[in-house]
Amino acid sequence: MKSLRIAAGLGFYGDSWQPIKASIERGNVQYVCSDHLAELTLAILQKNRQRDPTLGYTQDLVPMLSDLLPLAIRHGARFALNAGGLNPLAAREALLAVLRKLGLKLKVGVVLGDAVIERLDDLQAAGASLAHMDTGVDIATVRERLLFANVYLGARPLVEALDAGADIVLTGRVADAALFLAPLVYELGWHWDDWDRLAQGIVVGHLLE
Repeated sequence: MKSLRIAAGLGFYGDSWQPIKASIERGNVQYVCSDHLAELTLAILQKNRQRDPTLGYTQDLVPMLSDLLPLAIRHGARFALNAGGLNPLAAREALLAVLRKLGLKLKVGVVLGDAVIERLDDLQAAGASLAHMDTGVDIATVRERLLFANVYLGARPLVEALDAGADIVLTGRVADAALFLAPLVYELGWHWDDWDRLAQGIVVGHLLE
């Protein structure tokens, strides 16, 4: 039976990545899945992006991967990270600059589609309920004050990135467990209607995250 070893990366923006080194060096892991985001983190990233449109991602991405990639390559470990935050494309550019500096040629997959603020009116027109989940108040009451709006994507686009050969998958907002579920689906050949295995993978993801 094929097995897969996955290391938990960061637990939050600013967390230490030193324990990840031990996982890569001694844990024989094939993937490092790193969760950099929380709701508060998105607000911080939005302030950064307002100040500088080339920002909006978690800036621990660059020093973390600068430190870990040479080691990860030697051990054959791949990464899935939601460090793209509110600006995954800018995060990709920063990461590509790191790869050039280190002389590394790796494929970086970027998952987009979680940012929906420009689609809110269309979604509502199509029948989507955008009322407050607790109070039922319509989004129109705060629409002009919204700074960003993001949905939680699932594991499927991450699996597609891995299937396309990505060594590093960089995402914005995805469900926390999706970071861990994607390598399981990809490596073990699970199907999207294999509910029991998907449920097991989600539990694994939540435990690691």
